[in-house]
Amino acid sequence: MFFGLPFSYPGSPHVIFATVGLPLASNFSLAKIAAYTIFGGIGFVAFIYGKKNTSWRPMVIGVALMAYPYFVSGTLAIYLTGIALTAALYFWRS
Repeated sequence: MFFGLPFSYPGSPHVIFATVGLPLASNFSLAKIAAYTIFGGIGFVAFIYGKKNTSWRPMVIGVALMAYPYFVSGTLAIYLTGIALTAALYFWRS
């Protein structure tokens, strides 16, 4: 039995710890993480801009840009939704 490794032999109770979290980790890709970062950053800047100028439109769209990746799962859908919300932020201004 090797005590330094996360698993020691097949059938060991330590094997369970090595496999926990794999379905969640396999759902992510570099494209999704890039979309989360880009659109989340745009949403954060829009929210702060709307808060400083007391304008509710950028605040609402900013919160939507930061929150929608939790509800959309496909990579293409994430990018299309982010582009649509960013376009709404640009064109729906006063």
